[in-house]
Amino acid sequence: MRCVRWRRVPLDLAREAREKSTASYIDRAVQCQLSAHDEGEHFGLLTDAGTYGTALWLRWHGPDKAELVVLPDCPVAAPGPDGEGCCLFVDHAKQHTWEDALEEVSCTS
Repeated sequence: MRCVRWRRVPLDLAREAREKSTASYIDRAVQCQLSAHDEGEHFGLLTDAGTYGTALWLRWHGPDKAELVVLPDCPVAAPGPDGEGCCLFVDHAKQHTWEDALEEVSCTS
């Protein structure tokens, strides 16, 4: 099950994200894409970073501190010839997005 935490993207970080990306639109709020957790950092996907195999994420811990980070994509795919790739970043905690047996998680939701 995915983390239920959401975070508004501060205006200054939204502007910075548009400058660092080829995307013309950045969401104003993001949901943490990690598996359910109560403690530690949260990560919301903003957009591709422009460099192959990287993405721009909003990282936050608590209500006051948020920053943009460019992280390499997780290279792990589900077993089998048509294995779905993980939608997270390298060295993320806990399970890959395709390992979540309780809910269907897509990279775009």
